[in-house]
Order: sequence, then structure tokens, then C-alpha cells
Amino acid sequence: KIQSTQLSSSLMASSVVVDGGLRRTTCRYHREEITLHSTSDSETEPENDSETGSDSETEPHDADQTQEEEPPPGPSSAEGPAPFTGHGEAAQSQPTTDGNLRIHLVLECEAVVMACQFSIDGSLLAVGLADGSIKVYSTDNGDLIRILRDSSSVLPALPVTSLRFTISAQSHCLLLATYASGRVRCWYVWGGECVWWVREARDCGGRLGVREQRQTLCLSISASGERILTGGCDAAIHIYDLSTHQRLQIYRASSMRTVMDGHCSRVFAVTFHPERDTQFISGGWDSTIQFWDTRQEHSVSIAVSAHIRMFSGPHVCGEALHIDPSTNQILCGSWRKYNTLEAWDYNSGKKVFDVPEDPHGDSRVYTCHWFGQDYITAAGGQSNMLRVVDRHRLT
Repeated sequence: KIQSTQLSSSLMASSVVVDGGLRRTTCRYHREEITLHSTSDSETEPENDSETGSDSETEPHDADQTQEEEPPPGPSSAEGPAPFTGHGEAAQSQPTTDGNLRIHLVLECEAVVMACQFSIDGSLLAVGLADGSIKVYSTDNGDLIRILRDSSSVLPALPVTSLRFTISAQSHCLLLATYASGRVRCWYVWGGECVWWVREARDCGGRLGVREQRQTLCLSISASGERILTGGCDAAIHIYDLSTHQRLQIYRASSMRTVMDGHCSRVFAVTFHPERDTQFISGGWDSTIQFWDTRQEHSVSIAVSAHIRMFSGPHVCGEALHIDPSTNQILCGSWRKYNTLEAWDYNSGKKVFDVPEDPHGDSRVYTCHWFGQDYITAAGGQSNMLRVVDRHRLT
């Protein structure tokens, strides 16, 4: 279920209680490679070749390649906490609001919602579902405009994990999507067709010729619109050229044990600096925020403190990293009971402030965002709550 909300100009503090469930998935990770392919409906993809193409092929079932392990708390993309079943008090309650916030639309999406994203002009809402399909709605009246799916996105029955709208050179409305199956897709929204895709894979523990799927969990587009980043379950980050659809680099930690210059667990959030195309940050299950330069394979030092490559603390389990270009502050959301919302200075890596606990109860944060110059939005589990925080008074 998706709820679209509207804020009044006099908003001071508010929250929404939502019904819903999330899923978690687990797998072991190794060093990976990209596999790109193009086949017809009658063909199956090769196991070892790297190809590129459209989405008219039939694939083997990718889920069989994952290996289960016990995860720490936090959501992932394919399996985990049972989907919302509709039982109990939370299931019977209707969404409620507090403060100058009203519910604009309630959309019944008929599947567990994993990600949602407004279009650049705000006229569309894309909703990524646990069954691998994407529904696009009008934000004006809630009408369903398009369902974006094909056999290779829904047959694996693995979720959409991240969505981003962009505009093509021909001014077409495009939607980039990542999937727990390791796919990265670019959809032409109004035509309802996939215009290009890649499938991310990884080496399987050094076994020659053996590859496993990489669960792709997050996505970011550079300010220029020329590059995209993807993060996944294998602690690596990939960068692609949007014009050629080719992978340019893989960013990962080095083999050095004396320095942490990359991630050692799942990457759930990655975001370009809004004004610097060659810089980005990332976070995940290893409770670190890493700083990167697109020209270097490993994470880099913060400019002001040359000995610092990252800062520790935020336990990021969703798209909960956002940079405010006006203040150069990083908003971090953590899936835990304490210090769930924090602001850090981008240049120094020092904490600026913590947002106090919400009086409505704990809300372990899956996603957060700077909201204009005056507010912060954050949403998470435990209390099933979306809240809007006054940025200046932290209430």
C-alpha cells in the first residue's frame, strides 16, 4: 500500500502511520563480474559470456544460485520478515496523521511495496513491487498509467530494489530500476518498454568459470545525468556510462588489513554529491559511511582530514543517505533503536547533530531525505511511521 501525502506551508511536525511489510534476503558475497547479454525468447542466457541487449529473452531461475546465511537486523530485497498478512491490530487500523499533514491518495498496489519514486516534475509516482513489477501512477488522481514488467523481471519472483527517473537526450521520460536478481533496467515509461538492461554478476569464490548473481540493492544518478552507480550485496559499487550502458569501474575495498578503504558487507545506499560528479558516498551493514572518487578504485580521504577515509556509526539498511548541497551536510538514517537520524559534515566527517527520539515511539529508519531548507523526512519500521521533522528545532 502506498500513501501519497501533502504538506501545508505551516507544517511544524507530523507523522503518518502506514500499513505494510518489508522483506529481507541473504547470500554470501565474493568478487563479481558483470554479465551482459541479448537473446531471443527461444534462447537461454550463457553461463559465462558477457553480452548486452534488450529484454526479450528467457533466463534460468536466478534464485537457486543464492546461499542463505543468518542476517543482522535490517531489510534487504528478496526474502526475510514475512510480508504483511493483514492480521492483528495494525492490519485493521487505517492510516492516520498528526500535524499539518493530510493523506492525498491511498493506492492499493496488490503486492508488497519495496521502493517508490516521484518523477522529476512530480506528475508520476513509480512503485517497485516485491514480484518484480513496477506500477506507475498519476499523482493527480491516482490512476494506474503503466505496469512495467516482462518475463525476465517477473519470472525470478525477486523484488525491485530501487528506482530513479531521468530524462533522455531526446527528452523522453526514462525510469532506471534495480532488482534483487542483479538486473539494472532502463524503462521508457510512456512506451512501457525496456530500452536497455545489464545483468550484474560476480565470481563465485574463485571457482573458475562459476558465477553467482549479485543482488543489486541501490542506485544513484550523477547531477549531470551521465553516470549511474549501483550498490549490492557483495560490498562492491559499480559505475556505468548512461550513453553507452557500459560499466566503467568497480569500487571495492583493497586487500590491506591495516586500513578500511571500502565496505565489507552489503551496500544499501549510494549517492553522488549533488554538485560534484566525481564524488559519491555509500553506506550499509558494516556501519560505515565511505567517501569515494570515481577515478579511484578504493575509498578516499576526506579533503579536510587527510587521514580519514570514512566515518563509523550509521547502520544503513535502506536508501538513507542524502547530501544537502546548500550546507554540505549528510543526512544518515539507521535501522536501530538509538541515534536513528544524524547529520554529518561532508568535508570534515564530523557529526553536526542527532535528531531526538520521536515521542510517538521508536522508528528504525529505512529511508530519509532533506526536505527543502526547513524539514527532514524519515520513515521506518517498528512503529510503521513516516515523520517530518523541523530541521531547525529538531521536533
